[in-house]
Amino acid sequence: MLQSKTQRPVRFEISEGTRISVAKWMEDPMMVGSEYLWPGRFHERLHNSTRQYARIVRDWVTSIGLEAAAYKTHSMRRTKVTQIYKKTGNLRAVQLLLEHTKMDSTVPNLGVELEDALAISEAIEI
Repeated sequence: MLQSKTQRPVRFEISEGTRISVAKWMEDPMMVGSEYLWPGRFHERLHNSTRQYARIVRDWVTSIGLEAAAYKTHSMRRTKVTQIYKKTGNLRAVQLLLEHTKMDSTVPNLGVELEDALAISEAIEI
């Protein structure tokens, strides 16, 4: 999978439970011959659009009683790395996980000032 903005490969991890669920989903007869893990709702669409994915996330969040406005697809991408940063202070690890090439791109995701972020990053050897 390539990141649409940079055309670089996207790396990600999935839990064992997710791995089992995806394996079951791929056995579904509807998936036979599909190039995409989540095919589009209509035949002319090969896969779910970004907008459809956002609707799915909104419906999931709402179904468990959470406020949909607090959980957007992009903000969910940052949740784990924000927790990693809070627990370790390792800004470089966060930068690598988000696959950002510039620290200026990483810092706004964490709610810290650039000067503080650079000081923390310089103090940690990787």
